[in-house]
Amino acid sequence: MNNETITEEAAEREELREATRAHVAPFVFWIVCIFLLGQFAFDDDDVFRAWVYAAQSVVGAGLFLYYRPWRWYAPLNMRHVPLALLVGVGVFVVWIFPQTAWVAERAPRFASAYATYMIFPPWKEALPPEQSPYDPAWCGWGLALMRLAGSAFVIAVIEEFFWRGWLYRWMLARNFLKADLGTYDRGLFIMVSVVFALEHAQYLVGFFAGIAYLWLMLRTRDIWATALAHVVTNFLLGLYVLLAGAYQHW
Repeated sequence: MNNETITEEAAEREELREATRAHVAPFVFWIVCIFLLGQFAFDDDDVFRAWVYAAQSVVGAGLFLYYRPWRWYAPLNMRHVPLALLVGVGVFVVWIFPQTAWVAERAPRFASAYATYMIFPPWKEALPPEQSPYDPAWCGWGLALMRLAGSAFVIAVIEEFFWRGWLYRWMLARNFLKADLGTYDRGLFIMVSVVFALEHAQYLVGFFAGIAYLWLMLRTRDIWATALAHVVTNFLLGLYVLLAGAYQHW
């Protein structure tokens, strides 16, 4: 092995470390913030939580822009936009449907069973609208819109680069940069979708979302298409929360 080969291998290892940090660091920051925030006791209407989420969103966006994980991907292919929008809207509909008033009125037993068994109560208790710290009546529209922006344009993108861009491909090949975005592995496909689901209080629809986003990446080989779909889902969900007062989704 000559010096040139050693140099190339060292450069490849360094690039892999840099790419891993770029994909993982923003997500780890977000999870640490959620954990630390959970260690404090707040009143149900404590506006401080809205301020913390706003700061968390700004820092999270800053980390994403600093690390620039998109350097290892092609730009969004505009041909994939219609499918990404369709997936994003579809996940949104599936996400809210079981907890809508329409379902509660027409299928009360299903609605009750869903609320009892398909949501992690310790992770996020459903609060009535007047008790949510993100209700504009409590925190003002500025912080409410920051909550919407952080959910739709920050963590949605961060999650896609972590779950689909890094974790799934890292499980395919330790040098995940060499794993093609379209490579399908049934076991890993289910595993990553399950772990993604467990990150969410509504784990059943979280599992469906994980499957939909990962399928989209495999179908398009376009990480930006999956990010766009996730952004659309979270943006529509945020609008629904604010307009319908359905703060249990936040």
